[in-house]
Amino acid sequence: MEKIKIGVITCSDRAAANIYEDISGKEIMYFFEEVLVGAWEPIYQVIPDDKENIVSTLKSMAEEQCALIVTTGGTGPAPRDVTPEATEEVCEKMLPGFGELMRQVSLQYVPTAILSRQTAGIYKQSLIVNLPGKPSAILQCLEAVFPAIPYCLELIGASYLECDESKIKVFRPKT
Repeated sequence: MEKIKIGVITCSDRAAANIYEDISGKEIMYFFEEVLVGAWEPIYQVIPDDKENIVSTLKSMAEEQCALIVTTGGTGPAPRDVTPEATEEVCEKMLPGFGELMRQVSLQYVPTAILSRQTAGIYKQSLIVNLPGKPSAILQCLEAVFPAIPYCLELIGASYLECDESKIKVFRPKT
């Protein structure tokens, strides 16, 4: 069986310059290691907060047949936070419900969650999901939105993700 490719992109000037370790991207991969059953392969990159570079990396990962591409970082209001703009430029369809749910969940922990601009969308047969950059927020947001991701991938003709139901319950309609 072929491994499912999952893109993980950390958008951070400082992590890309090795000023600090990328904990956020590793947190995403740890989540997938815990919840996915079956063979999968991370396609992992740490890149600066540069819109053209983010656009190029998203497109490249989609061309590499990544069924799911998850970004971390660059979703705040600061001038260098451009991940949502890059995602919107790439995607053919936007899925605003992902960002709405992530903000709703995050507001239970911090009032500044309203400043976050996470979003999601579809490019070709890839689902792109923007997550915040803080590792604890990544886990909170992934746990909230992941139950919809496997079915979304099926709807767009991407890979079938099998999950450990004892760790996370995913939604699939009854046939």
